Amino acid sequence: MMTNTEAPMSFLKQVFGGAWITQGLGVAAELGIADRLSGGPQTAEYLARQAGADAEALRRVLRALASTGVFSEDAQGRFGLTPVSELLRSAIPGSQRAFATMMGAELHDAWGGLLHSVRTGEAGFDARFGMPFFQYMTDHPERHRIYDAAMTAIHGRETAPMLEAIDFAPFRTVVDVGGGNGSLLAAVLRRHPASRGILLDLPPVAERAAAELSGAGLSGRFEIACGDFFSSVPPGGDAYILRHIVHDWEDREAIAILRNCREAMGPEGRVLVVESVIPEGSDPCFGKWLDLMMLIVGGRERTAQEFRRLFASAGLSLKRIVPTAAEVSVLEATRAA
Repeated sequence: MMTNTEAPMSFLKQVFGGAWITQGLGVAAELGIADRLSGGPQTAEYLARQAGADAEALRRVLRALASTGVFSEDAQGRFGLTPVSELLRSAIPGSQRAFATMMGAELHDAWGGLLHSVRTGEAGFDARFGMPFFQYMTDHPERHRIYDAAMTAIHGRETAPMLEAIDFAPFRTVVDVGGGNGSLLAAVLRRHPASRGILLDLPPVAERAAAELSGAGLSGRFEIACGDFFSSVPPGGDAYILRHIVHDWEDREAIAILRNCREAMGPEGRVLVVESVIPEGSDPCFGKWLDLMMLIVGGRERTAQEFRRLFASAGLSLKRIVPTAAEVSVLEATRAA
């Protein structure tokens, strides 16, 4: 029988080990191990030669990951893919390689700043890296591309449920505010051939979005607006989408973005915020942990009441919260009366 302390100790060992697994996944993703195993099982020596790594050190990492089911290990000491590591391959739909890379590198380091955030209320990422998160991404374009891919991997699964929950057909012009690589706007325009789109983002990001949208066969139905949503957003839109934009910022900055959308849209315009909505109480919710990630980088997840106050401060009225089949809801707001 387990003693009174054995069960809690077992739980803590699993929790502590979770951070180690994240680091192992980050190493495997950074080195492209899953891609190198796409042709079949290989030894650590072969993989190390291909990846430019130390064979014995890599073997130890892969052995540990195999013990959790990330990879397999056969009697000859060769490592192979499992359903989990298949998701770490680059060129597959829903690839999680980019997200695993970020979680094992910059975002992992940023979690070390959580205590700083709790003590000061300031972004722990800034303390760790000496600059805000998005400035770091701007200054490191190769990491920004990984970040873009990571966000697509995580949030791409939300697109179809979002489009099922909200009918975009009445909106002739859809403005994607902070639209990233353009994948969301492309999905909206493909589903609604009568709509046109405008994507707003900073110049380096907007250039990548233009390529994405052109490659989706949408030429002539979209335009790219290079700019800063803290300054202004394109006018005249019927719907302004902000998917995982508001949660990147504390209230003052979030209100500024929302107010710019209010001033740009027509009288019948809509602001559609796609975010997690944190439930009240202590029930389990992934968004509560995501909120700590946002604390570290200078943002926050919000409850329905907090969203309502946020919209009101920006001159908007929250009309409804539409749940989706994913872990996000669509918060629809109009001009306040």
